[in-house]
Amino acid sequence: MKQTRIAIYIDLFFCLVILPLIIMLVPIDRWVIHRSTFAFTLITYLYLLYFVYRKSHLPLLFQQHKYGRILLIIGAMIFVTILMIHFPDNFQGAQLSEKERHFREHLHSRTVWFFFLVVTGFSLTIELTFELFRQILSKQEIEAEKNKAELALYKAQINPHFLFNTLNTLYGLVLTKSDKTESAFIKFSDILKYMYVHTTDETIDLQSELNYIRQYIDLQSLRLNAHTHILFESHTDDEQLQIPPMILITFVENAFKYGTSSEKDCTIAIRIMAQKGKLRFESENEIMKQRQDSDPTIGIENCRKRLELLYPGKFSLDTHMEENGRKFKIRLILQLQ
Repeated sequence: MKQTRIAIYIDLFFCLVILPLIIMLVPIDRWVIHRSTFAFTLITYLYLLYFVYRKSHLPLLFQQHKYGRILLIIGAMIFVTILMIHFPDNFQGAQLSEKERHFREHLHSRTVWFFFLVVTGFSLTIELTFELFRQILSKQEIEAEKNKAELALYKAQINPHFLFNTLNTLYGLVLTKSDKTESAFIKFSDILKYMYVHTTDETIDLQSELNYIRQYIDLQSLRLNAHTHILFESHTDDEQLQIPPMILITFVENAFKYGTSSEKDCTIAIRIMAQKGKLRFESENEIMKQRQDSDPTIGIENCRKRLELLYPGKFSLDTHMEENGRKFKIRLILQLQ
């Protein structure tokens, strides 16, 4: 739509400004009086020439190797131009010598060819520019579709990863015949509903995402004993701030996966702050379980790739160990606006 509007503006600019200025290079006012038929025919010919080139899309035909059609169009325009050169004109019966008549005919021929070359050059330049513009847009659309497909893949990988860990939590509660099992299943059903409703959404409001994370933390708390202490803090100055769904849950999930213990005291700290369109996420947990080499952090890496596609150059994600590998920290700074 935008490209079509720009094309209309350029056509109007050429027809109402450029071409009239070019025509003014010749004594068109005298031609209208003394050679009116030729003058009006010439003006009609110039506008026709321009729009034939614009509508035939010669650069596109060249890319499609339709050389025969290109030669046919250009040949037809040259033929019409030759007819314009031999346009019958007796100069209103003026008595001219052979030399003067020959000079006027030569000037007439050069004028028509000049107009032909100017209009041809301008229209082909415009068409070539638009064809390059169309190719750029096409490449951008292809890249956008590719990114969209990659995002869908990463999101599809995150959901099963999240469900697997959550089901492990429920399985543990069932095995221990905990009285918290019913409450855990209710929270789990709410989480599943959230995932189902927002599975195709590109963004959601930040408050909904925070509530979702809070439900997940509550669900994990049901299976933990007093040895694991959870600190969760969140604050936002704009609850309607938009964020991709499930972009933070992977980091929260990672903290619970490796930072909990039923035998040793440990602490998981999670802070989510959003101010002036900038989101700051921090998590910190003691490493109570060692990650196996065969169990890579798929979730965090997928999340990083997802951020690179959605917010290129607008985020920083830092993960590192502290205290000789006994504590793991994640810090994400994301510019949402």
